[in-house]
Formats: sequence, C-alpha cells, structure tokens
Amino acid sequence: MQIAGVLADFYYRSLHTPIAPLVDVSNALTINPNVIDVRSVKEFIDKVRANPGKYNYASTGNGTGTHLAFAEFNAKAGLDMVHVPYKGGPEALQAVVAGDVCCIFNQVQTVLAQYRAGKVRLLGVTTRQRVGAVPDVPTIGEAALPGFDSYTWFGLFGPKGLDPRIVARINAAVRSALEQPAIRQRFIDSGNTPRIETPEQFTATVKADRAKWAGVVKASGATVD
Repeated sequence: MQIAGVLADFYYRSLHTPIAPLVDVSNALTINPNVIDVRSVKEFIDKVRANPGKYNYASTGNGTGTHLAFAEFNAKAGLDMVHVPYKGGPEALQAVVAGDVCCIFNQVQTVLAQYRAGKVRLLGVTTRQRVGAVPDVPTIGEAALPGFDSYTWFGLFGPKGLDPRIVARINAAVRSALEQPAIRQRFIDSGNTPRIETPEQFTATVKADRAKWAGVVKASGATVD
C-alpha cells in the first residue's frame, strides 16, 4: 500500500502496526518542453518565478502525493503556479504530453516510457540520491534546492495489536528478499529504491512522515477529493 501525504494518518490509525517498508518511490519534475522550454531545475524556477500565475501543473488529484510534492516544491522555491487536478495518473500525464499543462511531479516508474520516447523531459528527481533508472537526471537538491527530499514509499502494515513475533518474522522475510541482488536490481530498473528497516525503524519513519506531510498539507490548504 502507498503511504503518502494525508493518507499516512488514515493508514497508521486503521492498520496501526508497521511491519516493513518495501521501496522508496521518487517523483520527477516532468515537463513538456513545448510549453516550458528549460533544461534544468534552476532554469525552471527562474522562468516560473518571472511569470507568476502563468504556468499550470497537473496532479493525480487533490491531496495526492503528486499534488503535495509540487506544493512543497513551490513553497520552497517561492513559485506561484496554478494547480490542475486530474482524476488519475494516466489523465494527468497525458495532459502534460498534450501540452494542456506544463508539468507534473510524477513517479519515475510512471514517466519512464514517455521519457525514453522523448515526449517529456525530466529535470530532477525529488529524493536525496539519484535514481538508478535515470542516473543522468540530477536530484532537485543538488540542482537548485539544497536539502530538498520528497518521496512516497510502499510498505506492509498489520492490524492493531499484531503479535511482535509475527511482525519480526515477516520483517525478516521482507528484508531477506530485498537483499537479493536480482530483486533489488529489478526494483531499481523500474525507478524505485529498496528500503530496508527494522519494525522499530519503520515505525519511526511513519511517525516522522506523518508530521512532515501534515505540515505540507496545512501550508498548501490541500483537501482530498
């Protein structure tokens, strides 16, 4: 299951027992160069900043991870852009390809095909480290906004009060699988980064992300469709 933005609190409260993370999923600043012809994050920021309110960005819906990632980016870069929510990923990405909007923050795995076909340009990824599937694309932190780190992740949760011995066994099995070179590489090739943590570490990650994204939601005024 994906834990991102305002959804983190719902999953944490309803399922409650964090078991193990699986992968970190980086978003990429994805643009249509026919709408905004820039080649770096810095150029993007400079151009948008010089034209407040001119450029529209897509998301997969109000309050989703793609919306909050762009809201966080805009806040840190000091940008004034118009948010255009779509009903899902395919519609949002197609709007960028068609030139209806200039850009989107979307998962690397989702935009790989369009990127490799030359239909979109990737300016930067949102994680602290570059993504193995697109090693030539810099991080936003190294390109323009030092310290920028925004991502979603997938993980396993259990019901409230799950026996710690069961949690430990499942966590160990997940960790063993993610440590296998072939499995790690398959995730990396698809644009994801395996995350290995103990149940205690994963619990801390969930709590920290709840606090972080609650701040982003409050600052952006985002609501869930």
